[in-house]
Amino acid sequence: MKRLCAAVMIAVLGTTTAGTASAASADHRHGTLQRHADALLDQGAPGVLVEVDTPRGDVRVRSGHGNVDARTPVPWRAKFRIGSYTKTFVAATVLQLVGEGRLSLEDTVDRWLPGVVDGNGNDGTKITVRQLLQHTSGLPDFVGRMPELFLEDEFQRIRFRTVTPEQMVALAVQQAPNFAPGADWAYSNTGYILAGMIIERVTGHTWQHEVRTRIVEPLGLRDTSLPGTSPYLPRPHAVAYERFREKGLEADPADPRFGEPIDVTTYNPSFGGAAGDMISTTDDGNKFLKALVGGKVLRPAQLAEMTNTLRTPALDPAWPGARYGLGIMWIPNSCGGHWSHGGNIHGFMTRNGVSSDGTRSVMVSINTDSLVPKPDAPTPDKDVTVDLIDHALCGAA
Repeated sequence: MKRLCAAVMIAVLGTTTAGTASAASADHRHGTLQRHADALLDQGAPGVLVEVDTPRGDVRVRSGHGNVDARTPVPWRAKFRIGSYTKTFVAATVLQLVGEGRLSLEDTVDRWLPGVVDGNGNDGTKITVRQLLQHTSGLPDFVGRMPELFLEDEFQRIRFRTVTPEQMVALAVQQAPNFAPGADWAYSNTGYILAGMIIERVTGHTWQHEVRTRIVEPLGLRDTSLPGTSPYLPRPHAVAYERFREKGLEADPADPRFGEPIDVTTYNPSFGGAAGDMISTTDDGNKFLKALVGGKVLRPAQLAEMTNTLRTPALDPAWPGARYGLGIMWIPNSCGGHWSHGGNIHGFMTRNGVSSDGTRSVMVSINTDSLVPKPDAPTPDKDVTVDLIDHALCGAA
């Protein structure tokens, strides 16, 4: 694989009736944003695409390569897998159903999925829908029972395999709970697989259908899709790269010994399910964040439930002071704080943020989720995009 180099390309997409910032201010904003994007190459990003949506217009920058061998940049309107940002769409869909009186956040899992969560101390009669969405259910994460996702040879063997929600939940309950429901917080994709199953039981339609008809289509998110089992990424897109740890999940974090990057653009993403199986763009991602926080997706009571957060020290290494609501995080920043939910899935890392008033948002897409910093790169003490997002949301307009 050829050595990466930065391609400094900047574009202003437009302005609003509020007017245009001064040339000096615009240059400063672009220059600082570009430097933050360029810095991600030292942290191991093949390519980076950033879009900031402000009242004065949208700003995009990109750096590095969407295709390293061809030395071409990430397409401006690239589509990418958003990973766990899917959870925000799914939580919003559940909350719409709550607002319609079709289920309650205090309903138990067993109320809708009798007998599905049972075994080794896992008990669906004691876990609520709220706990699924807030990661307080105590349910083990099924991902830990799928080592084939994290070993290169094994992934190549199963990359087009379909995994059903029932299979993922069955894998999870082979383990004992992490804690009693409501007693603590631990990120668990299993909770969102179950949330998708509950959406289907309540509505009679797939969770993909409900997200599409309730959120994607009404908001005009034309480049957002829900692939299900389809392995293909719609064009235009960057090449998705993955570097697998030689010992998978068992690798020593201090000495992970990554292999060489391989192309993982095509694979069956069903293992993401309602926890991570969506495709979008920086433009659509910003539209959804702003609409959600701006009150265009949920009724006030349900938006209040979604944004009622609890302190989550487990997230502190990446996002100091973070709090988790229902499918969304509150992250302190230099101008107070912002709402966010990033996502990692094979070949892509998504990060984002929206101001508390919903007027300014940012989306970041990196075409790998296995960053291996260059030898002389500074070691970050938090998520590698924190400073970029802080500038995008708190910098001079």
